[in-house]
Amino acid sequence: MTHLNFPQSPWFDDELSMLEDACKQFYERECAPHYEEWEKQGSFSRDLWLKAGEMGLLGAEVPEEYGGLGGSFAHDAVIAYQGNLAGIDGWGGGLHNSIVIPYIIHYGSEDQKMRLLPRMISGDLIGAIAMTESGAGSDLQNIKTTAVKDGNHYKISGSKTFITNGALANMIIIAAKTDPKAGGRGTSLFLVETDGLEGFRPGRNLDKLGMKSNDTSELFFDDMRVPASALLGPEEGEGFVQMMQQLPQERLLIGVYAVARIERALRHTVDYVKERKAFGHRIADFQNTQFVLAECTTEATIAKTFLDACIAEHLEGKLTTEKASMAKYWLTDLQAKIIDRCLQLFGGYGVMSEYPMERMYRDNRIERIYAGTNEIMKLVIARKLLKE
Repeated sequence: MTHLNFPQSPWFDDELSMLEDACKQFYERECAPHYEEWEKQGSFSRDLWLKAGEMGLLGAEVPEEYGGLGGSFAHDAVIAYQGNLAGIDGWGGGLHNSIVIPYIIHYGSEDQKMRLLPRMISGDLIGAIAMTESGAGSDLQNIKTTAVKDGNHYKISGSKTFITNGALANMIIIAAKTDPKAGGRGTSLFLVETDGLEGFRPGRNLDKLGMKSNDTSELFFDDMRVPASALLGPEEGEGFVQMMQQLPQERLLIGVYAVARIERALRHTVDYVKERKAFGHRIADFQNTQFVLAECTTEATIAKTFLDACIAEHLEGKLTTEKASMAKYWLTDLQAKIIDRCLQLFGGYGVMSEYPMERMYRDNRIERIYAGTNEIMKLVIARKLLKE
């Protein structure tokens, strides 16, 4: 595909360049040939996760004492960007790496870190985070799942839905109310290994508009008994604060996805319009095509520059919740706009499944909804602005 002259990321270095090359080879060799099969079956293979572990693409942020690379979000950003640039959008590796694992790193006990992190690096444990319920999406304070202390165990009862990696995951962070009367302060998180766990019942793999290869599932907990040591953090009631502290990185990750897909859409489109002819001329020779691509590439360059600035701030521990929200909403809105404009240049072939834009058009839509809808992002930004 055509390469775009995007600005080099200021946080990029030689180590990340080597990782980038390894990612490209992995996605091309291990994923691309099987992707349509995974789309049809509704999930990736467990074997793929083990191969990703062998390649060092899982748990890059994990400190060396727990078997990791001792890397940073920069490593995970490269892994996620290259996956989406290669069209491997449905793989839940980004959630496993940049969302689930950091909860354990930041809040887990020494025993939890030693027991869980090495197996998450290897791919033996696949991570998911179970927050969303049928009546509680962006409104996390309204979850109904409960966790009741019972001796040296908790009994967890309730259900979750729209859980990414839900069918394959066997290490799930579950948000539950330990004090239902205390609102957000009554929420706790639990690290739950689900293999052979009594009371845990995975539901159906949900049929959805796009991201067909991603196993997005329902989960049910029927008086599910987990050891008290599964509680994340030293005491109950810390879950809501933990979730709020980790959401900025999750939202930044979605920004990474968006910019990578924008780049991919433009690459495919430039290649197509150079080859396709109408009225005796290449599509690329029409002024409208040139204007559309000029506008989209300009916006894409601005987006990449903004994303890089956010990543650089995050690596320094300075990225605010408001700016992460800006990145999530604006970059995913832009992704939808550019993919739509690129599809238009494909004409009728744009909606044919054998061409890349059809799946990109479907897959991008969820980005404006999960990890907090873009409307919620705007509220977060406005509330901070109006408080000052």
